[in-house]
Amino acid sequence: MPGCPGYIQDNVGDIMQKIVRITARGAVVLIVMLAFFSGAIAAGATQTYLGNIVKLSGYSYAGDTVYLFLTGPNLPVNGVALDNINRLADQGGATQADVDADGHWSYDWNTGTVGGTLDAGAYTVWVADRRTDRSHLSTADYTTIAIGLSVPYLTAETSDGSGTSEPPQPGSIVFNTVPDGTSVIINNAYKGMTPLTVSNLSPGTYTITLSHFRYAARSVPVIVKAGTVSEVNATLVALTGSLFVNTTPAGAQLTLDSITTGMSPVMLPDIIQGSHLLNVSKEGFVTQSIPVQISVNQTTTMDIVLLPSGGNAMPGFLPFTLAAGILVALLVAGKWLRE
Repeated sequence: MPGCPGYIQDNVGDIMQKIVRITARGAVVLIVMLAFFSGAIAAGATQTYLGNIVKLSGYSYAGDTVYLFLTGPNLPVNGVALDNINRLADQGGATQADVDADGHWSYDWNTGTVGGTLDAGAYTVWVADRRTDRSHLSTADYTTIAIGLSVPYLTAETSDGSGTSEPPQPGSIVFNTVPDGTSVIINNAYKGMTPLTVSNLSPGTYTITLSHFRYAARSVPVIVKAGTVSEVNATLVALTGSLFVNTTPAGAQLTLDSITTGMSPVMLPDIIQGSHLLNVSKEGFVTQSIPVQISVNQTTTMDIVLLPSGGNAMPGFLPFTLAAGILVALLVAGKWLRE
């Protein structure tokens, strides 16, 4: 069923595995693992810079290989391979990724090594269970991943002075950055945070360093001329990691820092390093809010067992608190009979 990652095949007995785990307190937790259809379950839209490595991943239960192809600005309409845009998808040129024993696949897409040049813009990665292209998707199970590629920039420009006959005056530098609040260091001396104008600079070449917590520092030489204003515009690249969230049962709604991120299981890429708050909710289960720590260039994995809410217990799933209540009731009843 194309484009429907939650589709479950008819033979339920073949696609469910039951695993019983004993918790530290002795409560029995029944975990049901559902196998989905052959289409991959992957992360949502990703925004990154040309030249970066994009980590793609998902799940497929149809075989040991998934096939990926790319469509986007100035590319053939039926798609091309991710690792070489000269290989056409309608000629069997899709990129392959192996599926492991757990049904998980992953592929690191180096956007700077694609056998050619990609333009900035919105792209779609198509993930299918067999070799196909955009015009033959009806023959395959598939899903898509939206990716936006942009050009990182750091520029320094100098405008002319007024052209008057007055003696040369000191120059200035105007700083504008994304994000705001970036620290500005000129020749190893801290000058403040952006947006910022630094005046009364003698003519010459200055080494500018821009830094911000959770972003990679950038440096650029800037020439200051007498009576002129130089302008520095910079977009810093965030230091990020990834988060993989798996829940039992699957299909929980996830939000990260109050932003909806998808349904479990899911790999969430390009999350800024540091502390975040993950909210996990599913109808009939207790909503959980869990603090998450993201490290640079690492994947944090979270396996979460959802607890049924009152009156919605799953068949075969007995929460510890309910079991304890029944035990207390039996003990009281036994004491009353003896008396």
